[in-house]
Amino acid sequence: MAHDALKALFSSQTRVKLLSVFLLHPQEEYFIRQLTRLLNEQINSIRRELENLRRIGLVRARHRNRKKYYKADMGFIFFSELQAMFGKEVKGGESATVAAIKTLPGLSFLELAGSFVGTHSKVDLLVVGEVKKDVIELLLAQDPSMRNVKYSLFSKADFLYRLSLRDRFILEIVDDPRHMVVFNAIEKEVEEARK
Repeated sequence: MAHDALKALFSSQTRVKLLSVFLLHPQEEYFIRQLTRLLNEQINSIRRELENLRRIGLVRARHRNRKKYYKADMGFIFFSELQAMFGKEVKGGESATVAAIKTLPGLSFLELAGSFVGTHSKVDLLVVGEVKKDVIELLLAQDPSMRNVKYSLFSKADFLYRLSLRDRFILEIVDDPRHMVVFNAIEKEVEEARK
């Protein structure tokens, strides 16, 4: 699997996780405690790897409100190559099955989590829309590599309602920057529900 190859190449699991966050979300800023919670890693290993990444120039640090924030430096010499590499690992989740789900009539929103992006998540796929459960199950069953995929299916109305209530289950999936939205036909409604 690509993730294992990256881990072997970069030797440190914490570094690979940090690289995923910074390379796939270069506009975002993160502070250390936020990263320890997000990546489920020890604060010392996060601090050490952030310092390594800062020293080589891949991330920049700045102080704001008595906190130190880290952000990807897009001017880093190998930034686009690394981003393409990590993007490929995530898009590896873009299997024929995921591509097929994206074409289902009535689909409003699709997010890859868990096994698709190497996180510990309650579900691997978040599916929103007027989609039949048996169609998704049939698509997953046809692909042997998808047999253990856990998914949640919500109607558009239920998803937006839960989002507006700040439902913990939904937020744990949609707020994790490592998870990847691969289809979103309700962007404005999602933004509205989150206000």
